[in-house]
Amino acid sequence: MFNNLAWHLHFTRIFIVSMSYTMPSSFQLPHHSSKITLWPSPNLKHGKPIFCSINKTSFPTKTSKEKAFEETRNKTKTLSLPLLPQSIFSHLSTMSKNLFLNTLNIIDPPLHPSIDPNLVFAGNFAPVNELDPTDCQVIEGELPLTLNGVYIRNGPNPQLQPRRALHLFDGDGMLHSLRLSNGNATYCSRYVKTYKYMLEQDAGFPIIPNFFSGFYGLVDVIRFLMDIGKVLTGHIDLMKGFGVANTSIAFISNKLLALTDSDLPYLINVTQTGDIETLGRWELTKKLLANMSAHPKVDIETKETFAFTTSLTFPHLSFFRFDSNGVKQKEVPVSSVCTPTFLHDLAITKTFAIFCETQLELAPAKVVMGRGALVDYKQDKLTRIGIIPRYSTDDSDMEWFQVPNFNAIHIFNAWESGEDEIVLVASNVISIENIYDRTCVIKLEKVKINMRTGQVSRNILSPRNLEFGSINPSYVGKKSRFAYVGVFEEIPKMLGVVKIDLETGCEVGKRFYGHGCFGGEPLFVTKDTENNVDSEDEEDEGYVMSYVHNEETGESKFLVMDAKSQELNIVAAVRLPRRVPYGFHGLFLSRQDLLHL
Repeated sequence: MFNNLAWHLHFTRIFIVSMSYTMPSSFQLPHHSSKITLWPSPNLKHGKPIFCSINKTSFPTKTSKEKAFEETRNKTKTLSLPLLPQSIFSHLSTMSKNLFLNTLNIIDPPLHPSIDPNLVFAGNFAPVNELDPTDCQVIEGELPLTLNGVYIRNGPNPQLQPRRALHLFDGDGMLHSLRLSNGNATYCSRYVKTYKYMLEQDAGFPIIPNFFSGFYGLVDVIRFLMDIGKVLTGHIDLMKGFGVANTSIAFISNKLLALTDSDLPYLINVTQTGDIETLGRWELTKKLLANMSAHPKVDIETKETFAFTTSLTFPHLSFFRFDSNGVKQKEVPVSSVCTPTFLHDLAITKTFAIFCETQLELAPAKVVMGRGALVDYKQDKLTRIGIIPRYSTDDSDMEWFQVPNFNAIHIFNAWESGEDEIVLVASNVISIENIYDRTCVIKLEKVKINMRTGQVSRNILSPRNLEFGSINPSYVGKKSRFAYVGVFEEIPKMLGVVKIDLETGCEVGKRFYGHGCFGGEPLFVTKDTENNVDSEDEEDEGYVMSYVHNEETGESKFLVMDAKSQELNIVAAVRLPRRVPYGFHGLFLSRQDLLHL
């Protein structure tokens, strides 16, 4: 019995040592030996295959006396395994460590860099405090005396250190404005005082979950369940929304709005001194999880505005319009959108409203199970463009056209060409599976759709990576010639801006900001800001403006560029009183617009 036990323990020791040992890389076998690969323990992350030597040299056969002596010795020798306890404890220690790490990865896994707030909100993405209206110095050129109004840009600026994951798209909205008057400039920055912002400011810690960023692991799921408890006990009122209002800014029927896709807009006011005030949430509807798209389209001639709402439940898409008096009309459900899809923008023409269905879908089940982000990439999904008469009262006239791998997040413009053709210009996210990393490949495309034959043609307008841009707002819904688009390194950091001729596909103007300098979305503003509709100026008669940050000096400035010149010459540069973090979309309001707020 003891002999059997001895052999059992002996082979156990050999097994343990062989499974946990990693052969030095310098080990060399004799030239007359063969190699047998034994794969290392699966618990070893950096182990190399272990090689055992089989000696091929022949030895004389043992005599019968020698064999008998060895058998007697093997039966009578005592057990001597001095390394056995250490080997067992070492193996158990390794197993315990790996079990602990695996359990930790389930409970509270490490975050991907794209959602780790310590990495995402670093450098010039780091949040700043609010700043009262502050006069600025013009350091180059002169601000045009006719350029009177306010430039406002929205962007993420988390007020509190998040509990876990936080993507750039989930940071609290902050508005950065520059009031221009008679050649002078006044800068101001204020948070959009959303329900989420006020709730968390009073509490002093994060309360509302970051759904877009997602949940990762058991700890996030438990926190979410605790948040549900707060809803049930009345500490969180979902009827007041949970959006961050950080995406864009829009002017609709004399209302200035801060928007995001997941909530209703917030009403904003700009005072005579250049300060920014949040007036409250625009309660367009009394519905749970009510929302409005962040990029409504305004027909500058009819004064109508077109937008849409999305839902996790059916119908997943409904579009609507505001009449010229700002009164919301009946929503039109689109039943042909069968899954909750991530839609961010739409286009209008004189007759139609246009939607681009992408390969991104919303996956709330994945979030609440702690398995990732809300937006999910569907590789096998066929992308398509939907076109519907913009005054339709139902979706019976909606027509869909298949446009493979066309993932349009931002649409620059669309118009009708003849009786049957629709032309659409949009940024196509080629590598949309990397949308969370903000380093996607994005190309500016021009798509033509013949609605009678169903034929679709496509043309890439530039080899550059282009995203975030604008056109002359007077040309929304009708044929436009020029687009001003950011050349990006990492969204929304722009190396410079290019002016693209949409008819020829040529790059007819450009300006790069220089080494270590990055701007944001280039915004086109007409020279005749008081009379956009009846102006006889040419389409590109105006200015392009953007905040630009120098990462080497830490300084930020505001640039006004000549939109018509080939080099987009600098008209004026304004030194800002402190750095302005990179952000998303902006707007210019004329002095007349401000009087109607």
